[in-house]
Amino acid sequence: MAGEGSEVGARLRERDLSAAPAALNLIESTTRRDDVAALLREVAGLEQRGRVVGVTGPPGAGKSSLLSAVVGAWRRDGRSVAVLAVDPSSKRSGGALLGDRARIEFDPADTAVLIRSTAAGGRLGGLAPATRAAAQALSAAFDIVVIETVGVGQSETEVAEVADTVAVVVQPGSGDALQFIKAGIMEVPDVLVVTKADLGDVALRARRDLNAALRSLGERETAVLAVSSVPPARGIDELVAALDEHRTGLDLPAVRADVRRAGALADFVVEHGERGLRALGGRRAALKLLADEPPERDVASLLELLEERAVAR
Repeated sequence: MAGEGSEVGARLRERDLSAAPAALNLIESTTRRDDVAALLREVAGLEQRGRVVGVTGPPGAGKSSLLSAVVGAWRRDGRSVAVLAVDPSSKRSGGALLGDRARIEFDPADTAVLIRSTAAGGRLGGLAPATRAAAQALSAAFDIVVIETVGVGQSETEVAEVADTVAVVVQPGSGDALQFIKAGIMEVPDVLVVTKADLGDVALRARRDLNAALRSLGERETAVLAVSSVPPARGIDELVAALDEHRTGLDLPAVRADVRRAGALADFVVEHGERGLRALGGRRAALKLLADEPPERDVASLLELLEERAVAR
């Protein structure tokens, strides 16, 4: 029955944060598609209440320490925060290897903070299959939803399809900055964050290198910040301000419509694979089909459209 999905969705619609664990349990289930569709229908159009921030970067870059500091700053501002930490999966158990709930510091008694680790399901660095739906559902209730991924290539592009704002985190002196430039993904970040600013010159040099690379490539304006999570933390307030500033310039309804379309196509590929995508005439044809649909259509109805078109062809 889809009754539970409707009930949980209605609670999120009323900004009942205590409904979040039940919502995530439904979304992560592989057998509750009707419930998930009902839940997302309940919150459709309300996702704009919250903001979705993607945080990605290579292992060891200091993302969890950074998030501990940023979540603290958001809470001091009175904003509720949910963090979806997408970890690589254990090949043996299928569970999350790193368990970010243990690595991000927060007050466990604070009911306005939710930290949830999810396994990427064998897709190293990529988003867990349920992450898109989870972000959509939680942003109806929480002020900020963070998606944290381990950046190893595909995750940067995938998280950019889901988040309103993407922060890419690199550490100085490790070659991360140079590798990032070589990877050809300079169009992905809205904010570039160099961690461990307490190291001094090496962090400032990494920041200068990234700024120079952005200028030489003629990329859009991207804030490049050096921060330190080591007490006394530095640069955290500036990072929060940069994330807020990026949000103010967005056409949020258009961004969220694109997120739903990308989510429907991602769900279709998960269920039907490349053969199903070929039946639609390829990714470009599928995206064009979705772009012609009204922006308010939810993920479930867009997925049904793709399935009907694939069968018709």
